[in-house]
Amino acid sequence: MKIRQNIRHFAAKQALTMPVIGDIATQKLVDLHVRIFGDRADPAHREERLRHLEEFFGVTFDTYVAALTAGFPEAEAREITHLQANFDFFNHGWTEMMEIPVDELEEHYERYAEFFGTHAITIDDPLGAFADVPIAGAPSTPDRLDSLEHPHAEAGFADDVYVEADDGSVQVGGGTEPDEVDIRAAPGMQDVPLEE
Repeated sequence: MKIRQNIRHFAAKQALTMPVIGDIATQKLVDLHVRIFGDRADPAHREERLRHLEEFFGVTFDTYVAALTAGFPEAEAREITHLQANFDFFNHGWTEMMEIPVDELEEHYERYAEFFGTHAITIDDPLGAFADVPIAGAPSTPDRLDSLEHPHAEAGFADDVYVEADDGSVQVGGGTEPDEVDIRAAPGMQDVPLEE
């Protein structure tokens, strides 16, 4: 999968793994992801999906922290959560929201099969053991699975995590994490009062 990575992602990583601040950062990032992927949803179905997206993304940040704890670098930990979302979108037939083509789902899954297996994550059950409470449902659009329209899916990046930098260059694997990162660079954290 091709993802972006910049200082904001490293700042988010720092914020998400801090006591107390982690909860605030999670909610800010959930809101951001609901907005981004909600905007990609078919307008006729957008509102009915928002609660599901909010609850689903909230759980994926637990996966992200678990992947970091397991030793995955930031880019791979984040890719894992994006794959969870794409599995969920596929299961619902929300192909207009997918970032990867349907025929690359298995290949992406296999790259992280050991981690996914450890946490009972499958394509059919994208949250696996992380879903300790039921997630709000949302209507499916299975007819879209027969359509070739995947406006946000980028093919050809199933063999590794590809990272696009701010200058548009693309490399295999993530960038080097800076030694010091100001968590205020994380999305939504600019106005959060932090102890100095």
